[in-house]
Amino acid sequence: MASFRSIYETFELRKPVSTLSIPGAVKNSSRDSAGGRMQQEEPGVALVGHVDYPRYMEDRTIGSGVYKGPSSGSLKHKPNVGYRLGRRKALFEKRKRISDYALVMGMFGIIVMVIENELSSAGVYRKDDFYSIALKTLISVSTVILLGLIVAYHALEVQLFMIDNCADDWRIAMTWQRICQITMELVICAVHPIPGHYRFVWTTKLSNHKDGGIGSKCVPYDVPLSLPMFLRLYLICRVMLLHSKLFTDASSRSIGALNRINFNTRFVLKTLMTICPGTVLLVFMVSLWIIASWTLRQCERFHDEEHANLLNAMWLIAITFLSVGFGDIVPNTYCGRGIAVSTGIMGAGCTALLVAVVSRKLELTRAEKHVHNFMMDTQLTKRLKNAAANVLRETWLIYKHTRLVKRVNPGRVRTHQRKFLLAIYALRKVKMDQRKLMDNANTITDMAKTQNTVYEIVSDMSTRQDTLEDRLTTMEDKIVALQEQLDLLPDLIATRIQAQAEKMEQRRNFLHPESAAGLQQARSVPPGCPWPGPALAPAGKQSAASSNAQS
Repeated sequence: MASFRSIYETFELRKPVSTLSIPGAVKNSSRDSAGGRMQQEEPGVALVGHVDYPRYMEDRTIGSGVYKGPSSGSLKHKPNVGYRLGRRKALFEKRKRISDYALVMGMFGIIVMVIENELSSAGVYRKDDFYSIALKTLISVSTVILLGLIVAYHALEVQLFMIDNCADDWRIAMTWQRICQITMELVICAVHPIPGHYRFVWTTKLSNHKDGGIGSKCVPYDVPLSLPMFLRLYLICRVMLLHSKLFTDASSRSIGALNRINFNTRFVLKTLMTICPGTVLLVFMVSLWIIASWTLRQCERFHDEEHANLLNAMWLIAITFLSVGFGDIVPNTYCGRGIAVSTGIMGAGCTALLVAVVSRKLELTRAEKHVHNFMMDTQLTKRLKNAAANVLRETWLIYKHTRLVKRVNPGRVRTHQRKFLLAIYALRKVKMDQRKLMDNANTITDMAKTQNTVYEIVSDMSTRQDTLEDRLTTMEDKIVALQEQLDLLPDLIATRIQAQAEKMEQRRNFLHPESAAGLQQARSVPPGCPWPGPALAPAGKQSAASSNAQS
């Protein structure tokens, strides 16, 4: 009890003191031991190891929230970014170790279970002997330890969830999905053969017998309790995920987060199928073959002596996996039939995967396709030249034997005409082969070249678009300037006309000063005043003066 209590205290879910995620927002309310003044946390000090803030690996008291660091005074602990990163890394390592221990305990229980069943089946001891009870007790102890490790693993998962999401209470992480997952794992791992000798009557139809009668046998409870123990092998996938470089590498996780990729077991299996598909399929099929054969033997060996032999069970699993089914050996119990159906379904899937892997391995690489296309193009070019030469030769021979001879031989002419048609057909066939070769060359192997070409075209179009936009902007500026100049044009014209009129007037004044003086005087007299000059003469004198002037 003391050991289980220590394990519980080690993996107890603790409530974090604070949920602040920004270091600059955390205020340190403690006073400096030397100066007695208030201190404030500066951004980033937790990441560089400031002496006033605790590191995760140093001594601290989490429950009371008081940190005892290397300094003389005590400091109230407030988790910041640096503390959470350190604790998160430590929890990652602890989770990996617990997963490894859980896999070891699960495999240990399976191996001991197989040994116990084989020894009891071989008649080395009975189920109620001391050795059988000791082995089953060992299986029970390993199962209890495995259940504790599974609970500890999920406790660490909850703590990581609280750190990642800055949660205060661990109940927030306990969703229905997580509760169902934990319950299912505990149920799967809790099933194991219990110590003791307990039997039940198993009645089934004997299909392998000619009479097809009904058989009843007393079967130990260890058979139905031992077979579900192979479900513990799901822990292998968890260990593969936690030990994968993609999962442990921070850069890979960052790139995956940016591309919204979830690093789970499915993603790891996909990468393994991409890197080494043959090895993965081989290991899976061999493991499935051995496990299914042993479980089928355990289900059938009490009712039929043919299934007591492991080689017969392996033969039945093999022909079922390959979907052959000769029918020479068939399962009797529903347990064996269920195993056979599951094996057939998995065999169909593995066969499809195997065909896909083999076809991908047999496919030419990009370089090999380029070399093959080049060689075929060279051969087709030679064949095309030969076919064209044959057409020209037969044309010349037909002309020779019909025009250049004195006596035409119809048989020879028909022979050359037949060869002429065959040469034309050969030429057409070579051209068709060249078209097919060009079509095959334009496959996905040239997608990179096409992508580069399209990228260059798009870049050129973008550059031209930018240049066109610059030109349009320049034209708009020029049009605006031209509009402003047109708005100023009437004023400029009026100014120029006025200046020209003034210049003409100055010139006229310079050439005719008398008229300019009279005009100036006329402009100076008001409109209502009479013209200043000599008095008007009488009419007679005016007429005389005018006649004298005329004479």
